[in-house]
Amino acid sequence: MPGQRKLGRPTDQRRAMLRNLVTSFLENGKIETTETRAKETRSLAEKMITLGKEGTIHARRQALAYITKEDVVKKLFDEIGPNYQERQGGYTRIIKAGPRRGDGAEMAILELV
Repeated sequence: MPGQRKLGRPTDQRRAMLRNLVTSFLENGKIETTETRAKETRSLAEKMITLGKEGTIHARRQALAYITKEDVVKKLFDEIGPNYQERQGGYTRIIKAGPRRGDGAEMAILELV
């Protein structure tokens, strides 16, 4: 369930960071971030992909309210959503990448299946 992890940030900064992570993830198909951020981003990104599968105007407007770039929403509804039309869930995969050099934080790669 999204929203349980505070990620050491105030609410407004946390929401903005997660919106940017989801937008970057859907734009590139893959991001490298810390493991806890990846887990939070995964649930939000899967909800956006589910909206992309619906393909309605209402779903598009809901996605536009969360994703920060219009071209990413277009890609979501034109390419990503139809690719997962027959899949019931589990659109993303988290691969652990080991500790980060600077502070030892556990890193992970979040990618589309």
